[in-house]
Amino acid sequence: MTVLDEVNAAQKKLIAAGIRPNDATSDAEFLARHALGWDRPTYFCRRQEPPPAEFKTDYELLVLRRTQREPVSAITGRREFWGLSFVVSPDVLTPRPETELIVEQSLKFFDNPSRVSIRIVDVGTGSGCLAIALAHEFPASQVIGTDVSAEAIKIAKLNASFHHLSRQIAWVQSSYLEGFAPNDHAVSEIDLIVANLPYVPSAATQALSPEVKDHDPLVALDGGIDGLNPLRALMAAAPDHLISGGRLIVEFGAGQEDEAKALIAKTPQLTLLEIVGDLSGIPRVASIQKSYD
Repeated sequence: MTVLDEVNAAQKKLIAAGIRPNDATSDAEFLARHALGWDRPTYFCRRQEPPPAEFKTDYELLVLRRTQREPVSAITGRREFWGLSFVVSPDVLTPRPETELIVEQSLKFFDNPSRVSIRIVDVGTGSGCLAIALAHEFPASQVIGTDVSAEAIKIAKLNASFHHLSRQIAWVQSSYLEGFAPNDHAVSEIDLIVANLPYVPSAATQALSPEVKDHDPLVALDGGIDGLNPLRALMAAAPDHLISGGRLIVEFGAGQEDEAKALIAKTPQLTLLEIVGDLSGIPRVASIQKSYD
């Protein structure tokens, strides 16, 4: 059998365990690459080869853990986001593919991102995936990542060091933008604020999939009664820190589009520019602008 044959067999096991087909495909591949120590280009070049002798046993154990609904990130201790590898732990939310929309939208609003010098704040940074992806795409810019969790900040710092971005990114333990005065030079005149904040209604947290409910930190999931309390807090604070015409790009939950629109409409100085959907067409990310003075 080839590596690809083993991956295809694993994919069928994952689907039988209740994992969505698209996720089963990517998970089976990622676990194979983890067991082999291959990056993605190497995998695609060599997947038609027979695997090393020890691969089958190692791989079967990894796949068994995944069939028991342990997430790939918990099995490997890493997660890919925006083509970059991130260390994750039980202290941080596992980066999700839909959150990459925030990076896409950020790039859309700025010409020559590799040269432009802007100030970016990632609120609720968790693993640091957004702050690091944006620092990677905006290398001439200053980035700040904030999080209420000291343990999350430690993971974010580790990831920034791994990607050689420690000098470009500052990390601050803070809830939203609390503790930052609008005239504080470090967070005044911000061009771009991004955030993937908790948005699951409190009553719905126990109905989440085992991968999420049993492995992601509750503080990174629970958004209050309607799931929108964190977004309300950020909306209230953002205008004091954004420059005239600055952008706020946020993720929200499935089914929350109308509530998010209403919240934006009620917030002085903020105007909705666009809402984009994920690969399933579910509205996920709002791009917002602070009005010009």
